[in-house]
Amino acid sequence: MMAGRGFKKIVCMGILLLAVSIRCQGQGTAPSAIAPDKAETSTRPLPDIASLMHEVEARQREAEKVQKDYIYHSVETAQEVDAQGAIKKTEIKEYDVFWIDGVPVRKLVKKDGRVLTEDEARNESERVDREATKEKERREKEDAKGKQTDPRGNDEVTVSRLLELGSFTNPRRVVMQGRDTIVVDYSGDPKAKTRNSFEGVIRDMTGTIWVDEQDKAIAKLQGRFVDNFRIGGGLLVSIQKGTNFELQQKRVNGEVWLPAQVEGHGEARALLFFKFNGSLTVADSDYRKFKTSSTVLPIEAPVPDDAK
Repeated sequence: MMAGRGFKKIVCMGILLLAVSIRCQGQGTAPSAIAPDKAETSTRPLPDIASLMHEVEARQREAEKVQKDYIYHSVETAQEVDAQGAIKKTEIKEYDVFWIDGVPVRKLVKKDGRVLTEDEARNESERVDREATKEKERREKEDAKGKQTDPRGNDEVTVSRLLELGSFTNPRRVVMQGRDTIVVDYSGDPKAKTRNSFEGVIRDMTGTIWVDEQDKAIAKLQGRFVDNFRIGGGLLVSIQKGTNFELQQKRVNGEVWLPAQVEGHGEARALLFFKFNGSLTVADSDYRKFKTSSTVLPIEAPVPDDAK
């Protein structure tokens, strides 16, 4: 598991990814800057926020079926800082992101602009296959128990539990990139009782979420840890107070919302999976579709009927 994926997993554990399931996968060139939100001046009533979030959750499950048809490119740039905040190291990794047997995977293709050697590429392919097989088996095992999990078999926090762990406030409607968008703030309840570590992350966060009103999809989210978060006394997971992130999604091919960019600032680590101290940017682009013959199609071109 690489740094970008690990950080994205922390994001997915947060309150704001709700139904986004890096899941939360994807990368590529940085998206163009999103224009500032414009206040919506009509007197149209706002939707019931709890009902809206349940719709977002349901739509995301439907969207996962479409996401599995896509492959895209991911570029992550990690900058490590010293005690004074000065950049002391920059690392750039590039991945191809796709699905194997219902599991989203990230395959490393470049390090700091250098294409992997033949041996490195073979080892990476073997790692991806092992990972996909292991996570598929875990998902099937948990599904057999009747548990609700993400595509990798990890615990999943439903909207119903989300509403028990915190609250949504200050709903408003804005226009973002020409589309009506519902914006709502979230604050975890520090007194809420959690059932697993994922819920602990949610309880210790605050943030804001932007939901595309027509598609019921998350267009943007921001989150921040309001306290230090530890699992196993910090030996398993450690997230520093004040660590924050932002995720932006974009509408791809007129049919699904997929990650465009993730930015994070702060300090976090989880075993040997990832270590993050400074800033991290993950940019997603070059979305393409697979045909049943495994031929890749550019999304800019019309998709033939036999490829759908």
